[in-house]
Amino acid sequence: MANNSVTENVNLGEAADKYLTILADEKKNATQQEINNFIRWYGGRGKSFSGVQGSAVGNYAERLSQTDAAGAQKLELVRGFLTFAYRQHWCRENLAVSVRTVKKSKSKTNGTKKKEKKEPTYMSQQAYGEVKVELKTLQEKRLIVIEDIRRAAADKDFKENAPYHAAREQKSLLDGKILELEEMLSSAVIIDENRKINKTVAIGDTVILYNLVSCQELRYTLVGPREVKPASGKISTVSPVGKAVLGKSVGDTIEVTVPSGKLNFQLRNVEH
Repeated sequence: MANNSVTENVNLGEAADKYLTILADEKKNATQQEINNFIRWYGGRGKSFSGVQGSAVGNYAERLSQTDAAGAQKLELVRGFLTFAYRQHWCRENLAVSVRTVKKSKSKTNGTKKKEKKEPTYMSQQAYGEVKVELKTLQEKRLIVIEDIRRAAADKDFKENAPYHAAREQKSLLDGKILELEEMLSSAVIIDENRKINKTVAIGDTVILYNLVSCQELRYTLVGPREVKPASGKISTVSPVGKAVLGKSVGDTIEVTVPSGKLNFQLRNVEH
């Protein structure tokens, strides 16, 4: 339950001095250093404890977690200080709950975790090379953004620190794109462009499909996800039609499940 009363108007410096007097000598030096860091960041010893906001404390904890490898241990010292202050009724809310650290979860399984089978990503050698170049470019850009975050984090006023928030958002977008490309490369299957012609449909082939209901002919070329161009008739091998025709032969009837229902085609021709 929130504490809405402040029994004593104590500033941060006075609160720190009182808290340190109850600590054992072996813990006092390390705690004093971290509490002083927090106080300097918030504005100095003269700041009233009753004016400290949980959102600001949360921003401090987030910054320290990102920029200091020992951030979790240091935040525990600050958390103790804030808990003590709340019990002394120096602040209106328990600021300690705003000090959050991210802990790595440990797997409890003894054996090796079974990996999910990834669906292969078919692509040409050229497309594979382009993805590798793009991945390297994004990884280099990410390093620059991380440095931007560190510089922006030097400004303690996170509430008005637009460069910090913009850099963090950009890093999040880069992380997502990098992960996507890494997964694509790890599941890549390179098209053998010099393979022998066979009778079944494979990636790189062009197929002629006859719609058994509308009596229309459709022409598609099967390509990897990175080379899709619907306007040119290039569809992905992971699309509903692409999945349905892979491995089929001329004359086969093909059923394709789409959001609107089911479509039925006959495979009229394959151009390898």
